[in-house]
Amino acid sequence: MFRILLASGLLVVSAAVVSAQEQPSAAPGQGQAPAFPTPSVFPIAWQFDFTHASPKRVIVEVPGQANAEAFWYITYTVTNNTDRERMFLPVFEMLTDAGAVIRSDNAIPDAVFQAIKLREDSRFLQTSIQIGGQLLLGDDQAKDGVAIWREPSPTMGQFSIFVTGLSGEFASFKVGDKEFTLQKTLQLNYQTIGASNDPANNHIKAIDEHWVMR
Repeated sequence: MFRILLASGLLVVSAAVVSAQEQPSAAPGQGQAPAFPTPSVFPIAWQFDFTHASPKRVIVEVPGQANAEAFWYITYTVTNNTDRERMFLPVFEMLTDAGAVIRSDNAIPDAVFQAIKLREDSRFLQTSIQIGGQLLLGDDQAKDGVAIWREPSPTMGQFSIFVTGLSGEFASFKVGDKEFTLQKTLQLNYQTIGASNDPANNHIKAIDEHWVMR
């Protein structure tokens, strides 16, 4: 099964999110259980412009390590065309085919970032940690960034990337006595196609992308 968070379906378990199985059942005579929040159809908050490339795999020989290591990354450009300067504090998380949720840029050696920067030929490229801060107005103030993960498995299968920090839309959701604050998040879904024993030559297929509350 493709374990992705759908606006109208399954809910990925994370620190700020509950699973669909944990959603409260309606008590007798109380009708249906409350629906999980979904992004507004019409704009109700600011939102950055965000473009991105497909995820890529790279092998890097990290100084001090006996063997080269595989990493995944996604490059992007973020632009502030809202009504004023705003803070850009992105969070990138990968949901693997096995159901693990992995945050990007976790103890990634600088040699990996430098190898990606060289490969992409982007002198202004920044990591998700470096790029955080005030985002000025206009296309000429756009920033180029990259989110990086250690390869979780040579057989990636289907996976998703969640990008938080692009919108000011929030929603509250209560489960029992617990109340959760959810943020409008961009979900990118992908599938690797090819032989499981030859990940270097696998093709990355984009399935879809859409907004969810997470």
